[in-house]
Amino acid sequence: MEFKDYYKILGVNEDAELKEIKKAYRKLALKFHPDMNPDADAEEKFKQVAEAYEVLKDQTKRAEYDEMKSYGANSEQGFTPPPGWQSYESNHSANNGSSADFSDFFNSVFGGRAQGFGSDGAQQHKGQDLEMEVPIFLEESVSGLTKSLEYSIPVFDGQQSKQIKKSLNVKIPAGVADGARIRVKGQGAPVHGASEEHTQLNGDLFLHIRLVPHPLFDVQGLNLLLTVPVTPWEAALGTKLEVPTLSGKISLNIPANSNAGKKLRIKGKGLKNKTAQGDLLVVVKIVIPPTTNNETKRLWEQLAEIEQFNPRQDWSN
Repeated sequence: MEFKDYYKILGVNEDAELKEIKKAYRKLALKFHPDMNPDADAEEKFKQVAEAYEVLKDQTKRAEYDEMKSYGANSEQGFTPPPGWQSYESNHSANNGSSADFSDFFNSVFGGRAQGFGSDGAQQHKGQDLEMEVPIFLEESVSGLTKSLEYSIPVFDGQQSKQIKKSLNVKIPAGVADGARIRVKGQGAPVHGASEEHTQLNGDLFLHIRLVPHPLFDVQGLNLLLTVPVTPWEAALGTKLEVPTLSGKISLNIPANSNAGKKLRIKGKGLKNKTAQGDLLVVVKIVIPPTTNNETKRLWEQLAEIEQFNPRQDWSN
C-alpha cells in the first residue's frame, strides 16, 4: 500500500497552521473540482485533496497521521500500519465505519470495522452502511444542488469480496450546514446472497457535507462573517463602501468613530434553510499603511499632539 503524504498533496509544511491548510485546500479544490476542470485526472486529484484536508483539519486525526508518518512513510516495501494499530477515530466515531470514497491508506489508518457482518463473517439482516465525504462550495449551499457521486461498494460474489463502482445523483438541499449528515436509503452495500432488486436489504449511504472554506466569508450557523479592512481615517470619519455578499456587491455605510471589531449586521444576506434566514455580519478591521513618507509622518505627529485621547486610561496603576 502506498503511503499518502497529505502535506505534500496540499502543498503545505508539516507545521502549517489550520488557516494555511484551509487556504491551500480552497485553492486546490477550485482547481480540481470536476465541475470546473475537464481533465481526466481532475476528479481523482480532487478526492486526494479532500482526503488530505479531512485528516489535516482535524486535530486528533492529524496527530495520529503525524505519528504514522514518522513510523513508516519511507518504507520501500510499501506502507502497512504498525501491528495492533487502531485509530482513536475509529473507536469513537458515531457509526464506526470508514469512508467509501477515500483511499485504502486512509481506511487502513482511520477506518473502523465494516458493519453488516460480524467478526466471524456471519451474515446480518442488513448490508453494510457506507460513509462518504462530499465537499461543496459555500455558494452552492445557498440554492442547493444536485451532486453526481461515484463510489465503490463491496460485493461478495460467492468466493471473495470485490469492489464495484456505482454512480448516483443526489440532491443536496439549500442551506445545508458544514458537518451535516445526509442519509441516502438503500444505496449502501448489499447483504451476501441478496439479489439486486432486494434493495431493502442494502445498507444506506451516509453523506458527510464539508463546506469548502471561502476566502472571504466565515460561517457561524446561518450567519456569514466578513472582515472589512478600513484605514484609520475611514474608521474615524466614516465612509461608504461596496462589500461583497454571496449574491453580489452591496453598498454599506461605515459610521464615524468605528472601533476595530465593530460589527454591522446586514439582514437577510446570510445562509438560508427551510425555516430560517441568516444575516451577514461585517467586522471592522483597522489597517495601518505599511509605509509612510515624511509628509505622512508629520501629519501623524501633528495628530498625536492635538488629540489628547488615551485608550489606556482605564488601566489600573
